[in-house]
This record gives sequence, C-alpha cells and structure tokens, in this order.
Amino acid sequence: MTTQIDPRGARFAAAVTATVLAVVLLTSPGPAATGLLAFQTAVFALGAGLGVQRTPYAALFRSLVRPRLGPPHELEDAAPPRFAQAVGLGFSLVGLVALLSSATTIGLVAVGFAFAAALLNATTGFCLGCEAYLLIKRATTRPTTRTTTTTTSVGG
Repeated sequence: MTTQIDPRGARFAAAVTATVLAVVLLTSPGPAATGLLAFQTAVFALGAGLGVQRTPYAALFRSLVRPRLGPPHELEDAAPPRFAQAVGLGFSLVGLVALLSSATTIGLVAVGFAFAAALLNATTGFCLGCEAYLLIKRATTRPTTRTTTTTTSVGG
C-alpha cells in the first residue's frame, strides 16, 4: 500500500520552501543566508528520507492550516513529492556547498532553480520533481498486462 497525502499540504510546503529560498537569494552571500539554506537542506533531507508527511512544514500544515480547511476531496501518492524533495535536496546541497566555498554565483543559480520549482508548485500546483518521477517511472517500468498470442494452424 502506498502512503497517501493531502495535496494541499504539498502546495503549502512548496509555498514555505519558496519563501525560505527567496530570503536566501535576497540575503546572500552571508551567514544568515547560509544558515537558512542549511535549514532548508535539512527539511529536504527529511522529506526525501522519511517522507514529505514527516517534515516541519507538514506538521505546520496539519496543526495550523488543515483544521481550517476540512478534509481533502482526494489524496495523492506520496512517492512523487518525496522524489521532488530529493531533487530539491540535490539543488540545495549544491547551493550550500557553493556558498560555503565562496562560489556565490553557482550557489545562487542552484538555489534559484530550487526556488523556481517551489514557486511553480506553490502557485500552480505543477510539481516539476513529481513530473520527473512519473516520467522516470514510465520509462523504467515494464507493462504489467500480458498479451496472449494464439497461434492458429491453417490447413493442417
């Protein structure tokens, strides 16, 4: 059985992530930006490792937002957003290492990519990492339906 999540929580988390990454971009370079990016990297690591439902942003959504919204109309599979968290983790790690190494331009570009993806998800519900997950899954999964071929002998 796959873990199901409230898609509104994923969009909420994307909005918080976009806000955090925007602050990183606006305050870089500097220790505050690096610390905030380290925090966001840890959030991505939790989401990728333990699941998006176990991040601090999910806890905020469950305790503060969801009670005001009521139950969701539908749930979604947690695997694509979890993969998206891993992609975000990759970009934030590159950004963090680059900022710590004084490679500011590389760091800001990496953070900028993560910011753009989070903002897109927050504002439209389109998750780039989720779509990448689905494309990879389709490309690497064999069809499960079997086709039976019947051989008919003619004239025999």
